[in-house]
Amino acid sequence: MLVCTAIYMIVAWRTLFVCRLGRSCPDMSCDLIFDSSEWQSVWAVIHRGERAPPLVEMVGLIAGLGGYVARGSGALPPGVETVGKGLQRMRNLAWAWQTFGPGTPKAK
Repeated sequence: MLVCTAIYMIVAWRTLFVCRLGRSCPDMSCDLIFDSSEWQSVWAVIHRGERAPPLVEMVGLIAGLGGYVARGSGALPPGVETVGKGLQRMRNLAWAWQTFGPGTPKAK
């Protein structure tokens, strides 16, 4: 039970870290927080671009993967639950990007 709690604490810490940093440092580049496979996979799926977006935009995209819908300019920032779900989906995309994405050796 202790090991399970420790893993949950790590996941919860990262989720809160991404949420809070996205709100307090919106102009920071997202490649300082996420691995290249993480941000490139999400960015390529949604925008098909190759530049690193600002952190606030990346957090919004990740929250969108978790079900967040921004309703106009007065929308509340994404919460921990939608960011957490989006981080799970981002890890799936990053795994697929590392396995099948550009730059991986092709099977013969």
